[in-house]
Amino acid sequence: MLYIGTHDAEDLAAKVQSGGGTVIAPPFDVADQGRMAVFQDPSGAFISAWQPTSMGAFHANVPNTFGWAELNARGIEKAIPFYSHVFGWTHTTREMAEGQPSYTEFQVGSESVAGGMEMNPMVPALVPSYWMIYFAVDDVDSSFRTAIGAGGKEMLAPHDFPGGRFAILSDPPGAVFGLIRMGGR
Repeated sequence: MLYIGTHDAEDLAAKVQSGGGTVIAPPFDVADQGRMAVFQDPSGAFISAWQPTSMGAFHANVPNTFGWAELNARGIEKAIPFYSHVFGWTHTTREMAEGQPSYTEFQVGSESVAGGMEMNPMVPALVPSYWMIYFAVDDVDSSFRTAIGAGGKEMLAPHDFPGGRFAILSDPPGAVFGLIRMGGR
């Protein structure tokens, strides 16, 4: 599950509704740690919000921490304006190689914070829109082998993409995640 930080979970829930999304779990306290809520965007992907109180210091783009999030949507054209309305994200979309969907990078200021694309039509129709979480690693191939050795299952072997190298696996219970090394990071 992807969590997006907020200073006001109630205000964010109102923006989700006015932006065409659905509030699945209205904001609620998680002990004294913070408040969370669960939403669904217009393409059907789930996303959560976190309003920290005691717990809230997260690291990103440091080896072995959160590296990237990518929306695989059935109807990306509905999701792009939603994330702009709710989180204030701007976006840039570029065409990919022939036969591949366009790729959208969601941005805060000039920094890309997440990506999104139309789901590949080869994915079975029962698979809903979803956010894929990638962990930043120094060496995708080595981390991939380590994960496989620990009981992970290969979903997509390590390979290069224009921005770096990545792989996709599932853990022993079946949760899917990615490993990524961005070029220049």
